[in-house]
Amino acid sequence: MQKALFLDRDGVINHDPGDYTMRLEEFVILPTVVPALKLAHDKGYKIIIITNQGGIAKGLYDHQEVHRMHDKLQAACRAEGFEITHFYYSPHHPDYSKSLTRKPGSLLMERAIARYKIDASLSIMIGDKSRDIECAAAVGVKGIQIPTNDDLITYVSTLN
Repeated sequence: MQKALFLDRDGVINHDPGDYTMRLEEFVILPTVVPALKLAHDKGYKIIIITNQGGIAKGLYDHQEVHRMHDKLQAACRAEGFEITHFYYSPHHPDYSKSLTRKPGSLLMERAIARYKIDASLSIMIGDKSRDIECAAAVGVKGIQIPTNDDLITYVSTLN
């Protein structure tokens, strides 16, 4: 069984301006994110992003724009010699469409655990909202809630 570092995206990976990150130009990777992810990778963690992208349901941006943002992050990681294992996102918003994939629902984490044979008891979820921690708890993953736009490496450096 594998261990995984699950991460929320907006406010953990990229700067969260307080509203939706709608365009690639707004997708600013926080300064210590790539070194933090590299450290987690080197510690044997699969790196999996679990993010709500309700702006899609609201018509603010589309799936292609989300993929462009994820490609930018993946390219930054590849430049450092590692990759993010998988990006999971929920395009739903409760005002427009309900789904168990949207955090605090745990369906995306369940899919990742099954697909990559993840041991939940060895894994961690880092997020900046209580819904991230609730999602993790539902599948037996320890959650760490951090302040929005905080220094990710501070938390990753404490992982085994």
